[in-house]
Amino acid sequence: MQSIVNGKKYGFATVAGLISGCLVHTTLVAFGVSAIIKENDLLFFMIKLFGASYLLYLAYKVYKSNSKLHIGSQNIPKKSVVQLFKQGFVMNVLNPKVSIFFLAFFPGFLFSSSLSTVSQFYVLGILFMLVSAIIFSVIAILAGWISNYIKQSNRIGLYLKWLQIIVFIGIAIIIFISKK
Repeated sequence: MQSIVNGKKYGFATVAGLISGCLVHTTLVAFGVSAIIKENDLLFFMIKLFGASYLLYLAYKVYKSNSKLHIGSQNIPKKSVVQLFKQGFVMNVLNPKVSIFFLAFFPGFLFSSSLSTVSQFYVLGILFMLVSAIIFSVIAILAGWISNYIKQSNRIGLYLKWLQIIVFIGIAIIIFISKK
């Protein structure tokens, strides 16, 4: 939204904050929470079940929501780049979906018996941050151009709604079937 309203620079500031927040989640998973989860099968299953259930709940909420998109600048206050970075960072760190994703998804993708668990979590965290940075940056760059199309299309909201539902359900299934 910041890119649409204020330009790419402001969108990139938010993206940088969001990506930086992933370091907090990666560190929590790598140093504390992962050790507890690794030793407790029931806790791991409960986190997976909660994470998958929460994503299915989000898919249901999206399903029940209106598919009409409202894009406009009337309610978006202009903030500095630093304020947007901080906002993105705090949004990410306090977002329970990100915490659940890291806790439920990352342990299932540990890939080496010789590399330390902490190192593996940081590799996964950095890969996640790189992919997210690329995707969010492309969104920030294309947001202004795409917003004109979105404003003119009546069906794009419906397509985006179903895309969200499919992604939430797909990730929920992957989380639930992942092994320790």
